[in-house]
Amino acid sequence: MTAGAAVLAESPPRVLRLPAAEGIRVDRERRTVHVDGTEIDLTYLEFELLAHFVEQPHRVHTRVQLVSGVWGYGEHVGDGRTVDVHVARLRRKLGARYRARIVTVRRVGYKYTP
Repeated sequence: MTAGAAVLAESPPRVLRLPAAEGIRVDRERRTVHVDGTEIDLTYLEFELLAHFVEQPHRVHTRVQLVSGVWGYGEHVGDGRTVDVHVARLRRKLGARYRARIVTVRRVGYKYTP
């Protein structure tokens, strides 16, 4: 296997589909998110945050891990409110039907439950 093939094998899937009843579709290649068939407008970080959660359902992510994994900073920046604000905006955009899928784990961070 060539080095290029190894990179392709490790790339995240182009379209992340949740169970059919879920109604959320994340397309990494087109950088789009559809909720119940309707495209929603997300900022760069909101998209990355949702894709990060969807790729690892049920896993608890600390705010530090999210800042590192999504924002790309090696160390925690600020007081964690940045993550909280982005999660709140993302929940609002997902709508009443899906906002509860991003669960707050008190004093730790967040997890996604499809």
